[in-house]
Amino acid sequence: MKMDIITLEDLKQFKMDFLEEMKTVIGQGKQNETTDWLRSAAVRKMLNISPGTLQNLRVNGTLPFRKIGGTMFYSKAEIEKLLKGK
Repeated sequence: MKMDIITLEDLKQFKMDFLEEMKTVIGQGKQNETTDWLRSAAVRKMLNISPGTLQNLRVNGTLPFRKIGGTMFYSKAEIEKLLKGK
């Protein structure tokens, strides 16, 4: 059986590499989330509409959405199209 010896310096280097990689992954996730998808409250504020009006837009199919675990998400591109009247 082969055994490798791990030193304290090896563990410190692993920790630093791991943290840098996690910062990169988390940073990318936040960037995509905030630029591509909006939650209901942000959409209502952007369009200056009530929760009932937003529900009507969903039910009528005017504003496509995705439901993930009980939270509604709306595509920012679709909202911009709706504002332009396309």
